[in-house]
Amino acid sequence: MSVAEIGENALLFFPVTPFDEHGALDLPAFRAHLAAGLAHSPGGVFVGCGTGEFFALGLDEYERLVATATEVVGGAVPVVSGLGYGAALAAEFLARAQRAGADAALLFPPPGVVGGQVGLLAHYSQVAVSSPLPLIIYHRDQVELATETVAELLKLDTIVGLKDGRGNLERIQRIRLSGGDRWAYFNGMPTAELSQAAFAGLGVSSYSSAVFAFLPEVAVAFHRSVQANDRERRDLLLREFYLPFADLRDQGSGYAVSLIKAGLRIRGRQVGSVRPPLTEPSAGHTQRLAELISHGLDLVGAPR
Repeated sequence: MSVAEIGENALLFFPVTPFDEHGALDLPAFRAHLAAGLAHSPGGVFVGCGTGEFFALGLDEYERLVATATEVVGGAVPVVSGLGYGAALAAEFLARAQRAGADAALLFPPPGVVGGQVGLLAHYSQVAVSSPLPLIIYHRDQVELATETVAELLKLDTIVGLKDGRGNLERIQRIRLSGGDRWAYFNGMPTAELSQAAFAGLGVSSYSSAVFAFLPEVAVAFHRSVQANDRERRDLLLREFYLPFADLRDQGSGYAVSLIKAGLRIRGRQVGSVRPPLTEPSAGHTQRLAELISHGLDLVGAPR
């Protein structure tokens, strides 16, 4: 299976990484979480990425997590695993991902490092040539690729896609036009539903959905409204659920991850807490999230 099989107009599942009461990896809970998400037919499963707290995982934990995902998914959709850090450690994670059966990997920017476009090209090239496993580059935070850098990266067969977390639409248009059909493109903005209409206008129709991880009924309803060009329903969901959720997400550092786990716990999933340095939402914010979940389910006519 390949990244190309994700296809266009795909809603992408980014599962959390469950931990038990002692903070250890909880693979039975992870299996249940994956199965629940797969029941709603995502276009791909991106495991151990930002929502999955990749940067809090050890190498052995990471390999076990990816291996469990490939086993549970069973080839139904592509499994893409996250990786990052410097090139040497990223290559080691990449080797683990390949051994665990991942179909591709999502390469995060090197954290806290700004080396310019020449340095980025060398970094991504070094990781890409270390393994035959296909790579999707994730540019976000302090990293944004120039079109000249993209032109060089297009020469590397193992780099097959770009996930954008910057939201510079002109830059994305330039990159997409220079890359043509050679790469797959994904909207990776926080709460990507808020920007998906703009990305779709550029031909980027697939996107990651953190909401899918804990509220797939709403995420799927929104995705269907986009596919059907039902602007009335799309805007209703944006006004009544996604904008308030994004406002809540912005109330705390790390809430883009910890709110997802809190949402799963509200819905009865035992996924544990986040690992430091992330922290849990406050009691008031957790209550607000519970209210949003109930309202979102009412909006789409799903049982609570």
